[in-house]
Amino acid sequence: MPCKDLIMKNIQEIAIAEYDYPLPDERIAKYPLAERDTSKLLLYNKGTVSEDLFSSLPKYIPQGALMVFNNTKVIQARLRFRKETGATIEVFCLEPEQPCDYQQIFLETKECVWQCLVGNSNRWKGGVLSQTVAVGGKDVTLSVERVGGPAAVNHVRFFWDGGCSFAELLEAAGELPIPPYLNRATEESDTKTYQTVYSKVKGSVAAPTAGLHFTPAVLEALTAAGVEREEVTLHVGAGTFKPVKSELIADHEMHEEYIEVRKALLEKLIAAGGNAVAVGTTSVRTLESLYFLGELVAENPGITMDELHVAQWTPYSREHSLSTVEALEALVVWMERGGYDRVHSHTQIMIAPGYTFRIVKAIVTNFHQPKSTLLLLVSAFVKGEWRKIYDYALANGFRFLSYGDSSLLIL
Repeated sequence: MPCKDLIMKNIQEIAIAEYDYPLPDERIAKYPLAERDTSKLLLYNKGTVSEDLFSSLPKYIPQGALMVFNNTKVIQARLRFRKETGATIEVFCLEPEQPCDYQQIFLETKECVWQCLVGNSNRWKGGVLSQTVAVGGKDVTLSVERVGGPAAVNHVRFFWDGGCSFAELLEAAGELPIPPYLNRATEESDTKTYQTVYSKVKGSVAAPTAGLHFTPAVLEALTAAGVEREEVTLHVGAGTFKPVKSELIADHEMHEEYIEVRKALLEKLIAAGGNAVAVGTTSVRTLESLYFLGELVAENPGITMDELHVAQWTPYSREHSLSTVEALEALVVWMERGGYDRVHSHTQIMIAPGYTFRIVKAIVTNFHQPKSTLLLLVSAFVKGEWRKIYDYALANGFRFLSYGDSSLLIL
């Protein structure tokens, strides 16, 4: 059996039960700390585990390192409508359909179509649902109707009067979708605490939670320590809450996520030898996807932006001969030829034990759910020593999941 086929087989036969651990409910942080950077920081450095406070993070990042943050912003994606029968229908915006561009759809002033999850779907077979929303002191009638799509993901048309933007409508009528494992309703405080201080680009339905610990003071300290900061955009989908229900990861489908990266970052990555520190697993998935996008355009120079896509098993399905810098350079050349200042694509990349990291050399990340693809990613990065890390965290009072404590993992 060829080497690549053996690697693929070994990875697809990973049993998710091997990535389970006991997580008592009281260890799940239901709320953030009053000061973001006072959370605990677990340090894993080449097999050694210790701890500090998150405010001390800058002293552990090497001078001159390129640190990459995900600047996505969580939208108030959950809307509720009431039928005349009294039934409540929940419409959860996942991804723009028409127009399909994130920036453009938020600027629409009359109508748009989204891919949505519909709660209580069997009670809404058809017809129009409406509600009155106060936007800027003016009453606006917001209506929705189903316009097709598979049962699990529906295409929902939103239309409204009043001339306001869809972004303004979501701010007025929508609810911020906090993770279901918090087992509580969204509160007003979440609209601030469930956003990173550097969030800019609207589109996520879940926060890149590794970034929740950063404060302006920590960011300033990083700059003072000679760490270069850059940003990418990955809009986190509802699939981030999706547990792996299959016994083998071969039967788990990764959700597709929108990514956007500026050419300036690619050039900085090339100057840094293709190495970066990633803030969060979303930044990891974005950065690692760049290698495969570079490989794709190197082999298909005429490919269009809309055709760019990193499939779930791309890292394992073939031999990869380009160096990291060569792949990044190919992507820059392709962008320059097309006159692009940024590349946007979708990625379904599965990072699991056996994966070869090409760009990311250190990760800032929270503690993840048992039997999750995020835990698989962590295990891949620390070469199977995830239990050593999580046992330490459980034994030493660390708080878990979105509002929990942080870790810095260094290869």
